[in-house]
Amino acid sequence: MNFENLPLLIILVLGVLGNNHTVSIAALILLLIKLLGFGQWFPFIEAHGINIGVIILTLAVLVPLAQGRIDAGDIASALKSPVGLVAVAVGIFVAWVAAQGVPFMKGSPETVTALVTGTIIGVCFFNGLAVGPLIAGGMVSLLVSLSGLWKQ
Repeated sequence: MNFENLPLLIILVLGVLGNNHTVSIAALILLLIKLLGFGQWFPFIEAHGINIGVIILTLAVLVPLAQGRIDAGDIASALKSPVGLVAVAVGIFVAWVAAQGVPFMKGSPETVTALVTGTIIGVCFFNGLAVGPLIAGGMVSLLVSLSGLWKQ
């Protein structure tokens, strides 16, 4: 094995040590894809992986609706409560912030490494979820735009 696999091995070890199965499995799958000679899949995974992941997350969130455990009345009740209104506002804000991360990450690719590193640390050692890079990218975009460090 050569040293180009070392970052994935380190991430795999960190995932195992941090008892984070999501990171461990992701690193292991990427390492296997690489070692088995299927590296031509990487551009597809990179281009479509986030969309596929978001679709799977959305499916999981919508299951209670599909199963009938949540109906229109439940939704209307939630929207009438203060917590429900705050949840809607936060949902809108976070979705907007995440969307700001995409152009920022494309315009500042050196930041991607730092965002991924922060996400891995957050997932492995702070029980976070690996949905962070887009939101983190959006937050960084907002912060650096407000500070004048980066112009879109």
